[in-house]
Amino acid sequence: MVRVAIIGATGYTGAESIEILLRHNRAQIAYLTALKDLGIISEIFPQFKGRCDMAVEPLDLEKLRDCADVALCCLPHKVSMEYVPKLLATGVKVVDYSADYRLKCTSAYEKYYSTEHTDKDNLSKAAFGLPELFREKIRGANLVANPGCFPTGASLGLAPLLKNKLVSLKGIIVNAVSGTSGAGKTPSAAFHFPNMNEDLFAYGVGVHRHSPEIEQIASEVAGENVEILFQPHVGPFDRGIFSSIYCDPKKEMNQLELIELYRDFYKAEPFVRVLDNPVHIKHVAHTNYCHIFPTFVKGKVVVFSAIDNLIKGASGQAIQNMNILFGINEMEGLR
Repeated sequence: MVRVAIIGATGYTGAESIEILLRHNRAQIAYLTALKDLGIISEIFPQFKGRCDMAVEPLDLEKLRDCADVALCCLPHKVSMEYVPKLLATGVKVVDYSADYRLKCTSAYEKYYSTEHTDKDNLSKAAFGLPELFREKIRGANLVANPGCFPTGASLGLAPLLKNKLVSLKGIIVNAVSGTSGAGKTPSAAFHFPNMNEDLFAYGVGVHRHSPEIEQIASEVAGENVEILFQPHVGPFDRGIFSSIYCDPKKEMNQLELIELYRDFYKAEPFVRVLDNPVHIKHVAHTNYCHIFPTFVKGKVVVFSAIDNLIKGASGQAIQNMNILFGINEMEGLR
């Protein structure tokens, strides 16, 4: 049985991780910690009443060393890299939910996150945790950088085209809409119900932090530099990301060939489903699945993908990565 500590258990991703682990047959929650909102987890999140009534405590590294095999680090960007070296020093494996270990180029990280990267040693050792594309690098790692939610949906939609060199590597557009949970648990005016309800808007225009991450993944898959225009939006729903991806094809294909290309690429992947019709966020909500529909529109390849931003875009993918680290069936806890 894998003993799991959740560092930062009182945010949305911490709560989703607890929910998944409660139905995991090969793992148990051993330790819950947070930087604030200490107390009983079922009083903070009443949905756990009678199911998980553990205390949320301040982080004690000696206790972590004794009680856990892996730490799911749900701390915010910039904060996580202060704690990950200490977590690793206890001997546990770490799956980090923040962006602090995703970008291999520290200058890109420092530009988009406006802070110096203080843990370059572990950055160089971190495996990027998108299993469908980098599974072999995840196996045996001590630190996994869990991908961002937007990059997960975009990358899974693009990968078959890039790997097979079927589209131009310039002029790719990723247009995506997220639910409001993507902004996290902390209240803000923009996401106050009277402001957000019946509204939809673009944000991070030209400067969104996930842009370099999407380009990094795409370039690694393609084997050369890929340029992507990424534009996120937020809509008045709780969870989910819908991505529309536009590419210029380099060779002629028909619809059947395109669908078969995707199905062959993902044939061994338990959490990717290639559909014959447009995808819906509701069909993947509360699951670790990604639904993809590739097609042609006026000479362009257009790919639609849908994920749950809190599951496949965060906690579910993290536990999928944890399963890989410990040789457990990837679907355990996520079926």
